[in-house]
Amino acid sequence: MEENEQQVQSGPQPQEARETRAPRDTHDRRDGRGGRRDRERDGDKEFVEKLIRLNRVAKVVKGGRRFSFSALVVVGSGKGTVGYGFGKANDVSEAIRKSIEKAKKSLVTIPVKRGTLPHEIIGKYKSASVVIKPATPGTGVIAGGAVRAIMEAGGVSDVLSKSLGSKNNINIVKAVFNGLENLLDARQVAHNRGKSLKEMWG
Repeated sequence: MEENEQQVQSGPQPQEARETRAPRDTHDRRDGRGGRRDRERDGDKEFVEKLIRLNRVAKVVKGGRRFSFSALVVVGSGKGTVGYGFGKANDVSEAIRKSIEKAKKSLVTIPVKRGTLPHEIIGKYKSASVVIKPATPGTGVIAGGAVRAIMEAGGVSDVLSKSLGSKNNINIVKAVFNGLENLLDARQVAHNRGKSLKEMWG
């Protein structure tokens, strides 16, 4: 009897615990600090939402630490429309929701021609500068971090970019949008060079 009781106690309990444990939610979209993720809501599939940075801030008060979150999100239609938003709240989901709402209110239109931009631009904001150049079809988005998220959300498939100066994601995003707002339409570029649209773009 004692041997049987010892066998029962030393049986494969971890396997049983593993089976009864609730399965991990594969749709959990939290990715920690500074991560980037893509979201697509069921009720609003016309916009692609890309989380560029999620930051946690701790404020020391009398009762201890009080945490809050800030989220930087880019929203785009994938067809030449893109915007960005920055939201803060005490909860992660609330911070992301606020930033998405602000992003949808600040949408700008990109004059995309054959998957790229009509001409080179240099966007500046404070100490951040971003150089964005058009590229031939098949090049892809040669960019990193925030610039890549903006281009993909806006529907730009071929572009070259270089970030100079500040490495702050918020400054980089604002610099990119500063450049996008100053973009000329492809017809305007052709007219300024004294050529037809077909001569320039084929």
